Amino acid sequence: MKDFLCIGHITHDRIITPRMPDGIDCAGGTAYYVAWAIHHLPHDIDFGVVTATGNDLSHEINKIKDAGIDITNLQSPTSVFFENKYGEDINQRSQRVLSKAAPFTIEQLKDFNAKIFHLGTLLVDDVSPEVVEYLSDKGKICIDVQGYLREVRNQNVYPIDWKDKLRVLKSTDILKVNEFEIEVLTNGEKDIKQAARIIRSWGVPEVLVTLGSYGSIIYADDHFYEIPGYAPKKVIDATGCGDTFTAGYLYARIKGANYEEAGKFAAAMCTLKLEHTGPFTGNIDEVNSIIQ
Repeated sequence: MKDFLCIGHITHDRIITPRMPDGIDCAGGTAYYVAWAIHHLPHDIDFGVVTATGNDLSHEINKIKDAGIDITNLQSPTSVFFENKYGEDINQRSQRVLSKAAPFTIEQLKDFNAKIFHLGTLLVDDVSPEVVEYLSDKGKICIDVQGYLREVRNQNVYPIDWKDKLRVLKSTDILKVNEFEIEVLTNGEKDIKQAARIIRSWGVPEVLVTLGSYGSIIYADDHFYEIPGYAPKKVIDATGCGDTFTAGYLYARIKGANYEEAGKFAAAMCTLKLEHTGPFTGNIDEVNSIIQ
């Protein structure tokens, strides 16, 4: 029985920024950023990853295995290939999907057990409602909503509403959204707190709203916790910040932190991650130093 099992596709990412106009290629995806973030924290929770990739990412899977991270790779004919393009404002990006991976099935996941399943969806068909409902009978469900709000048309990614949201959110214990996703999810509600209340009314007890460089809001137990954004020394790459936030938040909650403590811990991890390309590579002392 894992404390925390992350299920999601590790991806081939191409990241383009004003400082890197030609782009760099690297691994990515929720499962990738969460795995490395947890790896760099004390190894005092039982954590694992389930992913599905093509042969092109076998070297990345081997790196993760060699680091001692418990990872299961379910073979897929191809990997997810994302192109992420950022402007001067790191809170804005455009995306293209150049290839997709096979979705996860109940049959593939029947032997996995965890107290918390974190579903890192990247595209709308990654994890079906049936799979979410199946896993919710085994443990708590945390969902990063991003993939359920992405429609791919001619390789370009467009925001859409999520037709199965009321069904899936009934089985969801923790939902992670950003300020743009929560507006799409609640049919245009611009008041963040009111939007969080709407999601709570759909059956989600814990709503995490990241606001980019402006911090985050956690809505739980009918109370709003406003978490500051800690300024980084420099801003290099925001890719994976939302995943790093969720990793830190779940780690801290599993370790007994309250909502506000977990939010601050997660925010400090994001600050360290922003300062370089790739996943979080800091340590718990650096995280605590930022909070203090």
